Amino acid sequence: MKKIILIEDETSVVSFIKKGLQENGYEVSVAFDGRTGVQLVQTNDFDMVILDIMLPEMNGLDVCKEIRKTNQHVPILFLTALGTSENIVLGLESGGDDYLVKPFKFIELVARVKSLLRRSHGISPQETSEPEPDSEHIFQFSDLIVNDYTKRVTRAGDEISLTSTEYKLLLYFLNNPEKVISRAEILDAVWGVNYELGTNVVDVYVNYLRKKLDSQDDNKLIHTVIGMGYVLKKN
Repeated sequence: MKKIILIEDETSVVSFIKKGLQENGYEVSVAFDGRTGVQLVQTNDFDMVILDIMLPEMNGLDVCKEIRKTNQHVPILFLTALGTSENIVLGLESGGDDYLVKPFKFIELVARVKSLLRRSHGISPQETSEPEPDSEHIFQFSDLIVNDYTKRVTRAGDEISLTSTEYKLLLYFLNNPEKVISRAEILDAVWGVNYELGTNVVDVYVNYLRKKLDSQDDNKLIHTVIGMGYVLKKN
């Protein structure tokens, strides 16, 4: 049974979400303020975090940043009544993987939960030894190496820490090298649910990857194709 923590201070919302998720087979813990939520995530092994932005003690953006200091892999879904692009981007930049604007239909929440849990399955680092370099689990492009068995990412020998969404986005690029990929294709492959094409979630996450992978201007791997999308290629 997957364990989810809901960090939300509105009791009516908590009751609605907790009851529905339990009926769908999830184990749900609750924190009614941000600081308690951080403490629970840091001391327990949750499969997912559902996080409101407007919280007492510590707001959801700061909660997310605190969680990411010690846990890069647990999926975090923001619930927000602030549906502007600026607020959504703030949530993603603080380390969130997805967002849902209030009010929402419960069926959409369940779809987002299932999608995030599928994407994060197996992302946590494994304690087993790495396969040999010729294993089918190894992806290499230029000096970038991804071991999909241990989820270890290195470039030029330096290890890179990625969130579950960043990792899945990178793996999608590695499975489609030299191909120009549209934003719609990336949304479908990485997020797995329908988004409004007007949102810039793809651009935000591509920029995250670039900051972590492309430390040298003359050796960038992810390139923008104006009006068409993105491509993984060597300079």
